[in-house]
Formats: sequence, C-alpha cells, structure tokens
Amino acid sequence: MIEPRGSWVAIPTPFHPDESINWAMFERLIAFHADNGSCALLVMGSCGEATLLSLEERREIIDRVAAFARGKIRVFFGTTLPSTRDTIALTRYAEDAGADGVVLVVPPYVTPPQEAVFEHFAAVATAVRCPVALYNNPTRVHVNIEPATIARLQREAPNLFIDKEAMADASQIAEVIALSNGAVKVLCCDYPKYGLIAPTLALGGSGTANVTGNVAPAEMAALSQPWTNGVDLASWRRDYFRLLPLMKAMYWFTNPIVIKAGLNLLGFEVGSVRRPLADLRGPKVQELDALLTELGLKERYARWARPAPAVSFAR
Repeated sequence: MIEPRGSWVAIPTPFHPDESINWAMFERLIAFHADNGSCALLVMGSCGEATLLSLEERREIIDRVAAFARGKIRVFFGTTLPSTRDTIALTRYAEDAGADGVVLVVPPYVTPPQEAVFEHFAAVATAVRCPVALYNNPTRVHVNIEPATIARLQREAPNLFIDKEAMADASQIAEVIALSNGAVKVLCCDYPKYGLIAPTLALGGSGTANVTGNVAPAEMAALSQPWTNGVDLASWRRDYFRLLPLMKAMYWFTNPIVIKAGLNLLGFEVGSVRRPLADLRGPKVQELDALLTELGLKERYARWARPAPAVSFAR
C-alpha cells in the first residue's frame, strides 16, 4: 500500500485553443511536479474539470497519463460518475490501466443519505484492489462524509485508507484519525478560510491535497511534510505566512480558473477553462502576475515552462 505524505497536487487538464487535450503539456506538468517535490498528483478532480470531460476523454487521460507518469510520480485519478455502477466501471478501468489509485467524491447533486454514502463507497472500493482515497467536500456536493462512516469504510475495505478533507471543521480530522486508530491517512485542502493545514499536521495528518502546488510545488512540498519527527515551528510559520497571499489568490474563483491563469503566467500553456467556466480577466490577472513575481516563482520555475522537444505519450 502507498504511504500518503507531503504534497498531493490537484492538477488541471491542459487544453489547446480548440479545447482538445494538450498531451505535450500534460507530460510537462507531470515532469514539473516530479522534479519539484510533489509526492502525488490528483488528476480529473474539480481542478481537472472532470464534469466537463467526456467519458472517452476521461478514459484517454487515464491511459496516457498513467503510462507516462509510471516510475516518475504517483497519480490518482478521479473516477466518480453519477451512478455507483458507472463509477465502478471507470474505477476498474483506471486500475487496469495501471493507476496508482483513485479518488472518489460523493456524486454531486443527488445528496444521498449517510447509509447510502457508505454503500456507494464500499461497493466501489471492494470492486478493485488499488488504493482508494475519499474526497470529502460538502460545500460542493452538499453531503458530509461523517467520521464514523469513513472509519467503517476503512474496516470494510482496507484499500480505502486515504481521506482528503475540505471543510471548515478541524474536529472532523481529529475524529477520523481517532475512530480509525490512525488507519485512515488524512490529507487536507489548502483553502485558507478553512485553515486546516496546521491542525491537520499537528493532529498527525499525512499532508495536504492542494492546488497552490500547481504554481509553487517545492514550496508546498516543504509546507506539507508530516510533523512526525519534530518540526521547526518558527520556520514553518514563516513559510506558511509567506505563501498565504498566494493560497488566498488560488481560491479567488472556482477551480481551476486561477490555477490555469497562474500556470499560463508561469509559461505553462495550459489553455483556457471550458465553458460555462470563464477565464481570469482584468486587474486580477495583473495582481496574480505581481504575486508570482514577488514570490520569485516565475524565475524559479522558468526552465520547466520551456516546450518539451517531443511527446512520449502512447495510446
């Protein structure tokens, strides 16, 4: 089993101007993170515009990205579809393609009750052998996965042992760790208004599943290390407050609007978001650009933004 720790970055799906997938840029992003300390990548989550991708596109992303990332960096794919049956099918597809694992969220809009949530995740997790991570984001799906449900799921399906928490309640993290006796490894989001990073690491969490690492991978890798062998808190606080304005900026608008704008400003041509989302425009673009410059990120990561000489993805 994978031992989750450090910075897991949710990356966007790069597009050409005609909205076709930019495979060369996908390859460059993976190399960028592998070289700069990210521990794993989350592909086809909300940052990957998963709900705006066709099923054919999602399968092709799984095939190509799993093949290219193998041996370089771990990749977990979002495989949630509206029904349990279809989620199982895509999850099995990812496992057969060699995915390191999958990430599941409560299917949006249907708002199932807690027992149905348990049955859904248990059915998916027991249908495969690969690692399964939960993404608990009640703001988006209007259902909280209760700590008791998460602990119960881990007992029923031991391959489900990673929990990404994105909610404004640190007690949820404490309860998940306590009820599972630490068997569930908790990663938290980096949304500053939730303020979860410090309490998660202090409670024994494994790191972060973040978006700021898209434009500051080495910085988020350092900030996300588990507090297992002692930590220089003064240094950690200094790094946190230095990155705080950038973390706030990443959440100005719905993901991945600011993420794609930031990557484009760094020189990674990831393209536009798909409609009905809209690209970052106006003064906010200049504000973001100034922030990236001030933090030294444009200079630090310039060489990774240069075009790759060839594409090695295989279908």
